[in-house]
Amino acid sequence: MNENKEAEPQFPTYRGKPLVRCGNVLYYGSMLDRYVVRLEIKSKKKVGELDVADRVSIQLMRTDRASQGHKQIVKTSEKNGLYLAMDLADVWLRRALTET
Repeated sequence: MNENKEAEPQFPTYRGKPLVRCGNVLYYGSMLDRYVVRLEIKSKKKVGELDVADRVSIQLMRTDRASQGHKQIVKTSEKNGLYLAMDLADVWLRRALTET
């Protein structure tokens, strides 16, 4: 084990990007990149005994600290279901990070 390397937090990933959850809010992407996607679960429904995300709000955001408030938000949408929301989030994030 390399002792000189600082301990980096290990997060679950989705398509190679970190996915961090805090309650009903998920952040997709690295805060070290120019953009990150914020997903907020607005409502849930019961499927058997499980609560499953029903309505999910999606926001593509700048990570630049110079951008404050509404200037941070680049795009917004709302999808039914977490899988559809994550697919859109992945497309938005990849496109935003490849723009020059």
